[in-house]
Amino acid sequence: MSNYLRSIGFLLTIALLLLQALPVHARYSKIERRAFQKTIIDKQRQLHPRFKKITRKETKHIIVHTSEAGLKTTLKLVSKGKLVRGHRPTYGGHANYVIARDGRTYRILDKKYEADHAGLSMWKGETDISKVSIGIELVGYHYTGITGKQYRSIGILIDILQDVYHLDDSAVLTHSQVAYGRPNRWFKKKHRGRKRCAKNFDRAKAELGPTLTFDPDVKTGRLTADPELAAIYYGHRLVTASRFPSNIITKSNAAWTIAGEDYNSPTTLYQFPDGRIIPGDQIDKRDGWNRIPRKTIVLLNQENYQNLKKNSGPVKIISNGLTAWTFAGRDYKKMTTFYFFPQGGMKNGRQISDWDDLPSETKVIVGYSGPYKVTPRRPPLKIAGMRYKKESTLYYFPNKKLIPGDQVKDFKRLPRGVLIFLPS
Repeated sequence: MSNYLRSIGFLLTIALLLLQALPVHARYSKIERRAFQKTIIDKQRQLHPRFKKITRKETKHIIVHTSEAGLKTTLKLVSKGKLVRGHRPTYGGHANYVIARDGRTYRILDKKYEADHAGLSMWKGETDISKVSIGIELVGYHYTGITGKQYRSIGILIDILQDVYHLDDSAVLTHSQVAYGRPNRWFKKKHRGRKRCAKNFDRAKAELGPTLTFDPDVKTGRLTADPELAAIYYGHRLVTASRFPSNIITKSNAAWTIAGEDYNSPTTLYQFPDGRIIPGDQIDKRDGWNRIPRKTIVLLNQENYQNLKKNSGPVKIISNGLTAWTFAGRDYKKMTTFYFFPQGGMKNGRQISDWDDLPSETKVIVGYSGPYKVTPRRPPLKIAGMRYKKESTLYYFPNKKLIPGDQVKDFKRLPRGVLIFLPS
């Protein structure tokens, strides 16, 4: 019997060693992994020359972010750093990888180097999580959905990284889970909630299992909980991306809820319902945080708010870091959001698949029905009623011009083929 038990013990030991030698995860085949790795676009040469590469001594976590910007701005920010009113406070290296909304993946910094991505952060009492983690940016915003192609790419990428560094699913966290903030007007103590990014990240869609069922730093009293994030990550209800608040201020959706610590940043812009645009660092002295009106739109990572001032009317223009999400928020892919391309052609949000390749100077209108074709039997008055001359009623001419009703000079001589769009 003793020999039998020894044999069983020996076999169990061998089995355990074999299991330890296998990858931590094998969700994707070797063929899928290799194919994915060949498609990664290397952007390491785009790093700011003053960024210092430091080899990471230990890798404990993979941190998922949403970039809170479009693809072009995201790649610029993570590679070159932030530029605020002509001054550059950082020198890039803010992510190891970036994943565009169409699934294209960019290598910003080799996985072995420390990326400056987590900022003020803590997990299980350990601070400065950037030093022990890999940072992955998903292009988009925490108040819009993450695409299926992004989930597939990040799923494969995480699978590869987990294999390399022997990490389990609990090692994969979002930035909003690990970031913490110092006392401010909303919290009297150190707290979670400094960042909101990736709070819309659905682990199951990335083929990941759950993390802890509690915040270890809140449980031990090191930090104060953020009620919204606590409900999302550790509550007993399922919170989906579609139920997340938008970037519009309401009674229950405050500046802090939308922007976190960036609420008073000069690159966070507040577009008031009356058309005024005020940077976050000027709100306190000009209006006061308690007087921000409802329906104010909060825009993140906007280096130059003069660009936005040019878009004060109903027709918006994608350019200079302004994206579909800047203007439309989570309505960017609805049938009521229309895109007019500079070379001609028009599509509504449901008809577009590649959001990262929308050309610069594409015009956007949000919350419209149509188009309605003007004919001799259906003149503007019959289509739009008494609204036909208003600024909010838009006319799309055969020469590709999109003109508000109050700027149309002669309604009796409209060329054949004019289309009307009405606010829905």
